[in-house]
Amino acid sequence: MDKQLHDSLNEHLLLEFGAAHEYLGLAVWFDLHDLPGFATWMRNQSAEELGHANRIIDHLVERDLDVKLPAIPEPTMSWPSARAVVEEVLAKEQANTASIHRLHQMAQENSDRAASIMLDWFITEQVEEENMVRALLGRLRLAGDTSLGLLLVDQELAKGSVPGAMEAPAE
Repeated sequence: MDKQLHDSLNEHLLLEFGAAHEYLGLAVWFDLHDLPGFATWMRNQSAEELGHANRIIDHLVERDLDVKLPAIPEPTMSWPSARAVVEEVLAKEQANTASIHRLHQMAQENSDRAASIMLDWFITEQVEEENMVRALLGRLRLAGDTSLGLLLVDQELAKGSVPGAMEAPAE
């Protein structure tokens, strides 16, 4: 594997682990604000991000390459509103998507088919992730600043899906 691509994959781990850590902090914030549906959703998102990091780690290990685990900064634990939280989640997912696209471009430029195939999965995953967060943000915009609207969205999340998000096709 090209050294720059290898280094960049290791650097990308910070985004995946960082998001997992941040999302766990957001779950705590939601729990403390009596929004268990949002908290469960964030815990699930945190677990997904850890899975993403492990997918990259597995790829590097399978290719007998070094893995550099990053130091994770402490997450923000104070937010003005649920909507502000979800806006931050969307920004994180968009940054993650941009990083994945850069990695994929590097893999293609270096004719690294194995890395390209691995990153293809991430590209599809990020489309789903951003769609889900945008749908949730849309629901929060519709709910406005009402407590009742927020509780209704929370109840929808407690059912296990993000309302309005496109369902991913079965793998």
